Amino acid sequence: MFDLPFGRSPLDKTNLSAYKMLCKLIRENDYDVIHCNTPMGGIITRLAARKVRKKGTTVIYTAHGFHFYKGASKVGWLLFYPIEKIFGRLWTDCLITICDEDEKTARKHRMCRNIRRIHGVGARAERFSPVNEEEKKALRRELGLDESAVICLCTGELNANKNQKQLVEATKQVISVCPNFCLLCAGIGDTELVLLSQIEALGLQNSVRLLGYRTDVERFAQASDMVASVSLREGLGINIIEGMLCAKPAVATHNRGHNELICDGVSGYLVNPNDVDATAKALTALATQADLREQMGLAAKERSAVYSTQSVMREVEQIYNEFVFNKVKAVK
Repeated sequence: MFDLPFGRSPLDKTNLSAYKMLCKLIRENDYDVIHCNTPMGGIITRLAARKVRKKGTTVIYTAHGFHFYKGASKVGWLLFYPIEKIFGRLWTDCLITICDEDEKTARKHRMCRNIRRIHGVGARAERFSPVNEEEKKALRRELGLDESAVICLCTGELNANKNQKQLVEATKQVISVCPNFCLLCAGIGDTELVLLSQIEALGLQNSVRLLGYRTDVERFAQASDMVASVSLREGLGINIIEGMLCAKPAVATHNRGHNELICDGVSGYLVNPNDVDATAKALTALATQADLREQMGLAAKERSAVYSTQSVMREVEQIYNEFVFNKVKAVK
């Protein structure tokens, strides 16, 4: 295992160091397959693998969410679209997408000769599984959570894109109808101080908790009544999948990832980004109706199976058999 300093921005100087290190690693090792992920990681790795690909090394790229999509900024289309298209056509044997919208975009624009689809990166169903009421109460006692509260869990980095402020603001409305509603935010990030100030300004110290970085987030998911994610953009949303595996309904914003995961009104609710009133209405509906939570939770659980690690591994195995082990260059 090698630690390479990839930066998210194309202008990050650490990417040059990562490129040099990759070139050295690829030269020194006889790789049969190189599988790269994320936008910058995929760009730098495929650049470094150009020569060995000509000698037979198979190069696979998994796109975890294109920067160009319906509603994306012009920068995403002007910068990343031509790069991904050039790299996909010239230096990629197989392009893997993880959501329907990205697959359709890739095929429409013929971004690679071979395009395949998998259902995300896989969530561990053995860790994220439903618990009964007694087990949930026991978990709450262990975690120091109120047994009588209606708990909503939001997991993810605290940043502008994850947009947790929308949930915090909505909580103010929810507790006017359901006073025992509690929002838990697991994660760390650069908006933490802003969120703390918002919580204090709205007087929500008893209704919203920032949990910080957790390695036991599955216990909080099992102890919760619902999950939420209000990201402005999302490739798929592992946090929502983990909640679904635990049979929890979800409240989430419309974006390509959430739209695929959640059947609006069946396994949860979809609202528009920054629509606080709609978010509060959806959270309140779930907070005040236990039967509805159970019904939607069961629908979410049923829908989640295809996104489990075991299921995704089978999909990846099929791709490896097609492009690596059998050395087949399939035509789309």
